[in-house]
Amino acid sequence: AGAGPGRRMNAAAVNSAGDTTEAGGSHAVKAQLRLREMILAGELAGGARIAEVAVSELLGVSRTPVRSALMRLEQEGLLESLPNGGYAVRTFSERDVADAIELRGTLEGLSARLAAERGAPPVVLREARACLRRIDELLRQPALDDAAFSRYVAFNEEFHRLLSEMAGSALIAKQMERVINLPFASPSGFVVVQANSPAARDMLLIAQDQHGQVLDAIENREGSRAEALMREHSRIAQRNLREALHGAQNHPLPGVQLIRRRA
Repeated sequence: AGAGPGRRMNAAAVNSAGDTTEAGGSHAVKAQLRLREMILAGELAGGARIAEVAVSELLGVSRTPVRSALMRLEQEGLLESLPNGGYAVRTFSERDVADAIELRGTLEGLSARLAAERGAPPVVLREARACLRRIDELLRQPALDDAAFSRYVAFNEEFHRLLSEMAGSALIAKQMERVINLPFASPSGFVVVQANSPAARDMLLIAQDQHGQVLDAIENREGSRAEALMREHSRIAQRNLREALHGAQNHPLPGVQLIRRRA
């Protein structure tokens, strides 16, 4: 008893609802990625109002996943909600971005110090060393083409992720993830500027040397030195920010048009 057509129908309905929910989540992620791409590419200008209906028609999806995508982009900091409904593309002052980079440097410095004081897991240290060896191989080239530069960005982000893991703190890792998701605050947020600079390779070599030094400090249990090195490491991103906004060349930095330059 209890296994008749009615029960099978209910199960089918539950499975159908689950499939619908999963599909809706997938559409929301796709809408989020597409909208982020449009914002950073300048297709949606800073201050532009974004309405659910217009985005729904533009992307060819229903309003429910669009609403979810807009909420996520607000959480990322790329959109701001308007008092009368809807969202607008945020703009950022140069100081906002500089502060976000400073915050990342502070948290990474704390992670490095705790990793040194507590003792980093050997397996994570080995992974970090292997990551740096891959970067070394790339930097042996006299110049980086687009493919090599993309690999550098991936390896650089992996190293910074491993550094966060070394501290063994889920709380700090969570806060680091939030900071990295702030616009322009990721470890590679302004690295693209270096690809177009005459001193590009020299700056990458300096950053790589700092990577190696901080691992040495962590392995030698030199907490204060490890922290200072990572704080100094973030200064490269600050320099790249200034170069992107005030340099003589125009840099194809995604989203740079959202940053309000200081007078």
